[in-house]
Amino acid sequence: MTNRRGHGDGGIDRRGENSFRLRYRVRGERHTVTFHGSLSEARAELRRLLNTADTGTHVAPTRTTLNDWVTKWLELRQRSVSTKTAEHYGALLKVHVLPVLGERALQDIDVTEIDKLYGRLAEHLSPRSVRHIHVILKACLRAAVLKRRLADNPVARADAPKAKESDAWNVLDADRLNALVQGFKGTALYGIVCVAAFTGMRRNEILALRWVDIDFVRSTIKVCRSLEETKAKGRTIKEPKTERGKRTIAVDAGLLELLRAEHRQHLAIVAGTDSPQVSLGLVRLPADALVFPSLVQPFDFTRLRNPTSTTKLFMKHAAKLGFPIRLHDLRHSHGTILLAKGVPIHEVAGRLGHTAALLLQIYAHRLPKEDQRSAEIIGAMTGGLT
Repeated sequence: MTNRRGHGDGGIDRRGENSFRLRYRVRGERHTVTFHGSLSEARAELRRLLNTADTGTHVAPTRTTLNDWVTKWLELRQRSVSTKTAEHYGALLKVHVLPVLGERALQDIDVTEIDKLYGRLAEHLSPRSVRHIHVILKACLRAAVLKRRLADNPVARADAPKAKESDAWNVLDADRLNALVQGFKGTALYGIVCVAAFTGMRRNEILALRWVDIDFVRSTIKVCRSLEETKAKGRTIKEPKTERGKRTIAVDAGLLELLRAEHRQHLAIVAGTDSPQVSLGLVRLPADALVFPSLVQPFDFTRLRNPTSTTKLFMKHAAKLGFPIRLHDLRHSHGTILLAKGVPIHEVAGRLGHTAALLLQIYAHRLPKEDQRSAEIIGAMTGGLT
């Protein structure tokens, strides 16, 4: 059966049971689309396609696969995100999404396929991980809509799991944070853990920290660099990911003294002796000497430490101490404790390199003791109710 119309109205050819070929023209260019459904649904779809031609929202039919589009999208994203971030996006899609949907034509992917994918992923991934994949895939196909490769984003209509707050991170109160830090005393990570816990700096900011960035007179740390490790370039140094990330942090006396002791040890290495009779005043470190350089031999003050190994060693030792926690959780704990102690939001935001709004969204987690304090305040008001 062929349903012929006027030249500008397109046409419908039956290809089989509930299968039709839709024919139409846009600005003189002929297009054909295979449609599965009833005849009335095929007519409605043809009217929709013709209407998109009239409104300027037409998306030309293409057999571009999701594999092809992801490759293109990652190339586009590299212009606006770091190489590390783009690699992270690509790895998640290539491991969890493309083996299932990669060969599918981009325009044929349906929301039901996305829902089934999430169901499979939920069998071996946490809700937080599936949610993260959902956000990345949604952004990928949203870009396809903007580039007129796709008329509609099916991921926007998919049912993605909601990540629980407990899935995201663990926040320690002041007592437990101190206990964790003390548990690392005597290990090669002790200084790194102290800086993370008591400044809120990110791991890669700490590993890129140089002695010239520490002002022992003013008791401050200048955060102006961050380590980045990518498959393409290896370990390199970059600026913090936002302008707010460039900041100066006040350091307490205890942490400053620990850093002084570490600095003296580095000077002693250069001098070749740690004898107290030898003056270290004239000893100089390399200009780019790192506070926490790699311990790989031969030793080099400017060699960057392996960030992944640092995190793994931290988590392994923390677990032995009874803390199932990530290194990055020390940053969240730092911000949360300051807020709980009444430090103004803008001060905490500046210390962590965030806006006040983002600070409240991410770091203002309720500590266990805070609810008790709220109950005590209310209790003082309701003491005479009975």
